[in-house]
Amino acid sequence: MMMMMRRMISRALLGPMAALGFRLSLLLLLSAVGYAGAAGACSSVAFSSNRVYAACSDLPRLSSSLHWSYDNASATLSLAFVAPPAKPEGWVAWAINPTGDGMTGSQALIAFHQPDGAMGVQTYNITGLGPIAKGPIDFKTWDLAAEYSGGVTRLYGKMKLAAGTTVVNQVWQVGSAVANGVPQKHDFQQDNLQSKGTVDLVKGAVSLSGGSTTRKRNVHGVLNAVSWGILLPIGAIFARYLKTFKSADPAWFYLHVSCQIIGYGVGVGGWATGLNLGSKSKGIQYTTHRNIGIALFSLATLQVFALFMRPSKDNKYRFYWNIYHYLVGYTVIVLGIVNVFKGLKILSIDHKWTVGYIIAICILGGVALFLEVVTWLIVLKRKSKNPTKPSDGSNSNGVQRPLSV
Repeated sequence: MMMMMRRMISRALLGPMAALGFRLSLLLLLSAVGYAGAAGACSSVAFSSNRVYAACSDLPRLSSSLHWSYDNASATLSLAFVAPPAKPEGWVAWAINPTGDGMTGSQALIAFHQPDGAMGVQTYNITGLGPIAKGPIDFKTWDLAAEYSGGVTRLYGKMKLAAGTTVVNQVWQVGSAVANGVPQKHDFQQDNLQSKGTVDLVKGAVSLSGGSTTRKRNVHGVLNAVSWGILLPIGAIFARYLKTFKSADPAWFYLHVSCQIIGYGVGVGGWATGLNLGSKSKGIQYTTHRNIGIALFSLATLQVFALFMRPSKDNKYRFYWNIYHYLVGYTVIVLGIVNVFKGLKILSIDHKWTVGYIIAICILGGVALFLEVVTWLIVLKRKSKNPTKPSDGSNSNGVQRPLSV
């Protein structure tokens, strides 16, 4: 009878606590995304000479953005391209490719410090992978200008497109050096190679070329950030702090296990996606990120299987199992967070997403710190009422100390 009542109470507690955990996860994700969207909006960029544009988009590569106004009737495009050059003495470029989706065939505007030291824009018809030379392009251009301040270059210009044009293939790029007035080769990192896509000048929609690989990379990043970077830390918080409250026993255990198993399952999906990406990215290796990922998956798998060998509370080996469980569990959490940051760096996405994840981790850390203080206050209060020295991680009333699992 007592066992039946205990199960009923556990189920009654588990529902509200699971809902609380889900809401906390959702709140953290929405807060991070909301902040990121607000912090990185291209609409916040200001331009000199009262320049105003009807549409803008944060481009997904090279921390850049495109701003434009388009008169469909006259096929006139007024644009501003904003990006940090690879080095202060480097260059930035924006181009339309009327024949393909890559660099070859691009009709480019390139901004850099001219030989006289002033910022300027030159036009280039990119015919191949060799050295480039300035010259006329397929589109009439005017009002070309550029500015450099705060580590960012702003390229301005107007172009006359073919009548009826509404969608164009765009290519953008940054470089680190200019020699004798000629922009030198850019890096060939993944970010540089994938800085291309399309722009719907009327609808304001921007898409990225090479969509299949890009989508897989983004899916890989999201799955790992949610699993290793958020769900597992939340599960650890449930285990460490909820069990201090008598009414939460054993609901805290089921909530902890559920959160960790879901996080592990999602993480396995992210890990498998990463393996698939690695097999299709010959010559591109991120050794540290890959090695941490392998270690993370191995330790997490070991932790899951160890659950089936968990000794009972009165077993003499339970103390040693707890030590193992703590060490492996916290190692997985630390490695997971570190690897999320490394993954964000590899993706080279806008800095706003890294800041958003930092905010999510800080919120979790703040919650954990607050609960740590509350937990110790409760434990010390109980110990003052019952000074009997516990011998197995519990006091004589069966109340778990905060360092027990």
